[in-house]
This record gives sequence, structure tokens and C-alpha cells, in this order.
Amino acid sequence: MKAFALFKKDWESELRTRYAVNALAMFILVTISVILFSIGTERISEYLTGGLLWVVIFFSSMSGLSRAFVSEEERGTTLTLQLISSPSTVFSGKLLFNLILVFLMNIAITFLFALLFDAFIINNILLFFIAFVFGSAGIAISSTLIAAIISKASAKGTLYTVLSFPVLLPLILTLLEITKRAMDGAAITDVWPEVALLVCYDVIMLTAGYLLFDFIWKD
Repeated sequence: MKAFALFKKDWESELRTRYAVNALAMFILVTISVILFSIGTERISEYLTGGLLWVVIFFSSMSGLSRAFVSEEERGTTLTLQLISSPSTVFSGKLLFNLILVFLMNIAITFLFALLFDAFIINNILLFFIAFVFGSAGIAISSTLIAAIISKASAKGTLYTVLSFPVLLPLILTLLEITKRAMDGAAITDVWPEVALLVCYDVIMLTAGYLLFDFIWKD
């Protein structure tokens, strides 16, 4: 219940300031516009559109998810949260906020790709849906943990990207492979190792988040 109250506080604050939403919207629109202007009248391959989808999602996450804990430091509310809430509660509330934000962002990006790129054709919708759900969850979980780590650093923006890249690289590579196979219309059983890896990544990062957040939050 406290976790939901923390999520509600962050969500209402975001609705007032629209910092993350505006940053994500501008980055998505600019990035997709640059891609469209770059390719011009050339027709790009299906695999390339699938790769560009997750590249845009990755860099969009870098632009809008880093402030999960930075905002608490800037407002001076970190100590208050430490006093009234347990670390697991704080992590759950922040994670819920990032999950909602990531899913809304990824739905918007995927919709724009399907609308603007004729080559973006998914022949196995279920397989892509699995990749979309677990991939979005993995990005949100990892981003929340990394945001907590860099919240007290001086160069927050730079450090967030530097830490996120090696952590999210295995996830992005797996998502690229599954998306490629989904475009080919492969059965889920044919891509089971990649799907299992995707699920394991989420479970490991979620477990690591709850185990390590207590030390990160109090130091």
C-alpha cells in the first residue's frame, strides 16, 4: 500500500512537471524524424526496422528514466523517505512508476514504427508480444536500480548512460534476435532459449534489485 502511495506521489508530480514525459516525447519524435529523413525514399529491410525499434527504445529510456531517485535528491525528500518507508517499499514504488512509463513509451514507439515503416511487419504477434512485455519490464527494472546507484553522483546523466549500456546490452541483443525471429514467423518453441534468457534476465535483475537496494539506498 505504501509502495502504491509512493507511485501515486511520483505520478502526480510527473503530471504537474511533465519532465520525463516531455523528454521522452521529444526524443522519440526527433529520433524517428531523423531516421525518416535519413532513409528518404529508400526502402529499408524488415530486420533493420526491428533493430531500429529497440535502439530507439534504449536511447529513449536513457533520456527519461534517470530521474527516478535524482528528483528525490533535488527536492531533499530522500531522508524523509528513508525514515517513513522501508527500502523494499521505496524500490517497489519507483519500479511501478518506471514500469508504467516504459510501457507507455514503448507502446507509442511501436505504434509509430508500425504506422511509418512499411517494412515493419511482425508475422508472429505472440512471440513479439512476449519480447515486448519482458523486454519492457527488463528495461524498467534495470533502469530503476541504476537510477538509485547514480542518484548521489555529481555527473548523473553521463554516469547513467555509462552504467546502463553494459547492463542492458545482453537484454537488447536478445530482444533483437527474438524480434528478428518474430518477423520470420518462427514458432515460440524455435526461439525458446532466447525467451528463457529474457525471462531469466528479468528475474535476476528483479532479485538483485531487492537484495541490493537496501545497501544502495542507505549509503
